[in-house]
Amino acid sequence: MLLLNVVLALTWMVLTGQFTPFNLLIGFVIGYLMLGLAQRRAGSASYFVKVPQVISFFFFFLWELMLANMRVAVSVLSPTRNLHPGVVSIPLDVKTDAQITLLANIITLTPGTLSLDVSTDRSTLFVHALHVDDIEEFRQQIKDGFERRILEVVA
Repeated sequence: MLLLNVVLALTWMVLTGQFTPFNLLIGFVIGYLMLGLAQRRAGSASYFVKVPQVISFFFFFLWELMLANMRVAVSVLSPTRNLHPGVVSIPLDVKTDAQITLLANIITLTPGTLSLDVSTDRSTLFVHALHVDDIEEFRQQIKDGFERRILEVVA
């Protein structure tokens, strides 16, 4: 379905004669809507569930990225260092190598956190963070935020 949606978006660009990223996005949205209307004939409806989940994940990550950047900037620019660094073990619900890698990379991309290692049985991720006021709260933020959304999108 994704490939068909991309083909429809490219067709839109050719028909309009405007080869811009914005026009590609418009073509993608129009193709998505057309496929949604024809989903009974096109096959599985899972594509129409996954696309909104991926978009939601993307905006959630951008929001978390912005919050983390602001928190690190305040810490760096503050005359008093109010850091509570720590290494936290996070039990994993993600199972595949791809899911674990995606979670570890998303955590590392967020300023103030760094994925250090995964246990040999792949059940625990070790994360270093600059601001660990409450270990259980930090774990829940990772599990309810990034990990839950990764399981929705990739599963």
